Amino acid sequence: MVAKNRKQTGKSPATQTDRDKSPLVSPPGKSNVRRPGRESKAFNSSHSNGLSGIRHKLGLTPSAVAKMGITLLLAALTGYLHWHHLSQLFENDRHFSHLSNLEKEMAFRTEMGLYYSYYKTIIEAPSFLTGLHMVMNDRLTEYPLVINTLKRFNLYPEVVLASWYRIYTGVMGYFGIPTKMCWSINRGEGLTPVDSCEGMGDPAYFYVSCVFLLNGAMMSLFFIYGAYLSGSRLGGVVTTMCFFFNHGESTRVMWTPPLRESFAYPFLVLQMLLLTYILRTRNPSRTAMVALGVSNLCFMLPWQFAQFVLLTQVASLFASYILGYLAASKMQSILVTHMITLGVCFILMFGNSMLLTSFYASSLVSIWVIIALRHRFAQVFRPGIVIWVMQGLAWVGSTVLLKFMLSTILCASDDAHISGLIKSKFTSYKDFHTLMYTCAAEFDFIELETPLRYLKTLLLPINMLVVALIAGRTVQDIVRFLRDGGKTADADEAAGSESAGKGELVYHSLQLVAFTVLAVLIMRLKLFLTPHMCIMASLVCSKQLFGWIGEKSKHQIVVFALMAIMAVQGVANLQAQWAIIGEFSNLPQEELLDWIQENTLPDSVFAGAMPTMASVKLSTGRPIVNHPHYEDAGLRERTKLVYSMYSRMSGETVKRNLMKLGVDFFVLEDSWCTRRTRPGCSMPEIWDIEDPQNVGKIPLCTHMSRNSRPHFTTVFSNDIYKVLKVPKATKDLR
Repeated sequence: MVAKNRKQTGKSPATQTDRDKSPLVSPPGKSNVRRPGRESKAFNSSHSNGLSGIRHKLGLTPSAVAKMGITLLLAALTGYLHWHHLSQLFENDRHFSHLSNLEKEMAFRTEMGLYYSYYKTIIEAPSFLTGLHMVMNDRLTEYPLVINTLKRFNLYPEVVLASWYRIYTGVMGYFGIPTKMCWSINRGEGLTPVDSCEGMGDPAYFYVSCVFLLNGAMMSLFFIYGAYLSGSRLGGVVTTMCFFFNHGESTRVMWTPPLRESFAYPFLVLQMLLLTYILRTRNPSRTAMVALGVSNLCFMLPWQFAQFVLLTQVASLFASYILGYLAASKMQSILVTHMITLGVCFILMFGNSMLLTSFYASSLVSIWVIIALRHRFAQVFRPGIVIWVMQGLAWVGSTVLLKFMLSTILCASDDAHISGLIKSKFTSYKDFHTLMYTCAAEFDFIELETPLRYLKTLLLPINMLVVALIAGRTVQDIVRFLRDGGKTADADEAAGSESAGKGELVYHSLQLVAFTVLAVLIMRLKLFLTPHMCIMASLVCSKQLFGWIGEKSKHQIVVFALMAIMAVQGVANLQAQWAIIGEFSNLPQEELLDWIQENTLPDSVFAGAMPTMASVKLSTGRPIVNHPHYEDAGLRERTKLVYSMYSRMSGETVKRNLMKLGVDFFVLEDSWCTRRTRPGCSMPEIWDIEDPQNVGKIPLCTHMSRNSRPHFTTVFSNDIYKVLKVPKATKDLR
């Protein structure tokens, strides 16, 4: 390929503890009360409504403003570096700027292509509202059904980006400002040249650029988060360095921009930062709670998995409450915020039943009731371990009971596969849908190499030390509490302040444990664990935990020494990422899509492997009957019928399955017939669990790869794909 020439705060004042811990506000060394003369002069100043006026309203000294400015400047720098890092890795891996429009679309495989197709639908529609109506009344994704994809697939990011793209191109077009540059690329090897465009006016370029900008802003939040939690800007530096040094374990946005986590996770970081502020503040303002709710909503709307993450957060907070580190009133305020957010999300998702029937929703209700009945618990059970255990058991029992009651009442089974997946982790249980998950490496148990990588960058040892110190102090508090006969120190204001200060550390430690459990069970979820470990690593800069090291200079020397040791493996990890140089090319699929575009009718219906169907829908606009979004019970059954092609059933049975779905063409891939990630995980072996009576027979896909007759007709084939024409269904099958 030839090269191209291109080159919030609330209104309640911060407490003494807040100021001591926050690097954004200087510790009070001088009085903030001005002399009457100076006050009058400041009031009469022409700058009273400018920066000095804002500073005065916030109660900040000039040195505090300077420190805040430095913190925000460093945060912006880390955000820019992360945006640049992501953009370069993505470009280096795929040479994205040199790809044609079709190649760019093919680069978005599996779910990514499905999500991007709706963005494409909206920007290509005559108007934004027309495009929105098309995705809310979609006839192509699960033919012949008409579905609201905005409800089913969490597509608010695509709706927002499509609206921004239309506004951007409209404004630029009005002023006659060019938004992209296009070249003709000679691909060599006898291939036809393609047009390649680069710039914000190119739909795919605009899409991925917005994703990388959002995740650059996320790194700025990480810096602020680490600085705020540790009470030192050095803590922010440690957090961001740990993230960069463990980048491959922390995110995959540079390889898979359209995935839901790319849009949702930055808002989880913001939500946890706000939650930390609320836990630290004795009386958080209504503004802080509203901000928490908004960030919660922005996290939940783009991602169906958000409810499971928030379940672990609520559970960690409840454990902190049980141990006495979180006041009942504050816990109830947080729960109410979560409930309101869940209700708003339910409405915006057009009544998606998975939200109301989730363990998260049931947990919110059960915990709120338990806290409301706390005095009854205190009357029945002795203070201490007994009442803690009973509250925990009441939470687990009522949550599970309420969840299954709601699922039964609302006839919701979309999340049944999650229960099966969890069950398969602890027992020998397995079925077709469970194996479709567990046979994929990312849904297997965490690999042994992951903790070894953490060990080499010191991320694991530092976290173990931090958690050990927090656990040690927590155990001391518990022993003291039990020794005093369960008497609380609520009357003692100083003790209450100290408990509140420890509460945020206890919560973060419990959240780390929860993320560790998720990551161990499902490797893909280490994308929550690793960033949280980076946040926890910032606490090596905390005077509260490591004041025993000595004076500030000695403490900083120790931290810099740790960062130097981290950098040995960390820099090697970064160099390994930078060394990834590739160029996307998928000629067999390009031939397939071109053939479909030129030789089939626009209403021809296709079925096949889920990843391929996403590409067929995106690039050809043909109706499909199955797709990679596996979270719907009806879709799982459709996919099971389609995948019977890879079973050992008879050709007549499979043909009837496809005819019932109204399929015109089946895209057969030999690799799906023979691929085996591990014993028991090839498609024929997976089918053996569901179809034991045909075990031992030759898979139908093997027969079809040799000769598709008499049941089907081969109309296209290349090295990878074979398109089989399905006979038209008779009336009795319709």
